[in-house]
Amino acid sequence: MSKLVTIFGGSGFVGRYIARRMAKEGWRVRVAVRRPNEALFVRPYGVVGQVEPVLANIRDDDSVRAAIHGADVVVNCVGILSERGKNRFDAVQNEGAARVARIAAEEGAARLVHVSAIGADPESDSLYADSKGDGEEAVLAAFPTAMILRPSIVFGPEDQFFNRFAAMTRMAPVLPVVGADTKFQPVYVDDVAQAAVKGILGQAKPGIYELGGPEVATFRELMRRMLGVIRRRRLLVNVPFFMAGIMGAVLDAVQAVTLGLVHNGLLTRDQVRNLRRDNVVTEGRMGFAELGIHPTAMEAVLEDYLWHYRPGGQYSEIKEAARHLRSQE
Repeated sequence: MSKLVTIFGGSGFVGRYIARRMAKEGWRVRVAVRRPNEALFVRPYGVVGQVEPVLANIRDDDSVRAAIHGADVVVNCVGILSERGKNRFDAVQNEGAARVARIAAEEGAARLVHVSAIGADPESDSLYADSKGDGEEAVLAAFPTAMILRPSIVFGPEDQFFNRFAAMTRMAPVLPVVGADTKFQPVYVDDVAQAAVKGILGQAKPGIYELGGPEVATFRELMRRMLGVIRRRRLLVNVPFFMAGIMGAVLDAVQAVTLGLVHNGLLTRDQVRNLRRDNVVTEGRMGFAELGIHPTAMEAVLEDYLWHYRPGGQYSEIKEAARHLRSQE
């Protein structure tokens, strides 16, 4: 019988790419998610019955154990960018990560791959980064041979970075940027998945790997790159950190006062704290080079999924060519 991998968050942005790759490797894939009915799209990644969504909540021991039982390898891709309801940073990215690692060890899984983030630091003043750092420590305490992946900002067709800002250009002539000079090292989602697969298959040694693409750029430069791809002109305005902090505090307060009915998905105080720090690979850390992976450049991917934000959509090039011809008449 083919081997089985359980992927917590396997229908999410990164998780679905890992699931697809593992199906191609011939493994059975158990996609552990809170809402299996919303993850049915993963089934066609393999033959009938090869990829199956199952119910699991990493805040609950019993559901985690049921999802892991019988798995040869476990992958945890679960993470949140902002808190909402019971999904608090510590509950998901620290306690949840620890629970997955502990039960994976108890159930006899051979390997564990944990997806964290660059900037994970148990001493950080950011709740996000602090919980990521605490989670890494808990994972290694329970499963010392785990492979931990720390990607920079991840881009790809379903990302919440370039897609989010490209969508904003449809509504306003100004594009506000918090931390315009903060540096990022964007990494392609399928490259992260390929790194995870190396760990699943036992082709990489345990430890922490920081994953960044071939280019380092400031937030401002990334927005200019995006605007060039979607062929829109927008005024980039740097929002000072003190002002962004006030905005985040107000939006957080609205969420608190409404008991979460109005979710702050725009800007939180914690996100402002994170944007004060560069998000790039640390020199000397293991990364793509040690995995034998050549990271994909942004220019090779961005146009493939951002084209529909252009004024003319898929016909933008035809329209531009027509305007050029008319100007020569």
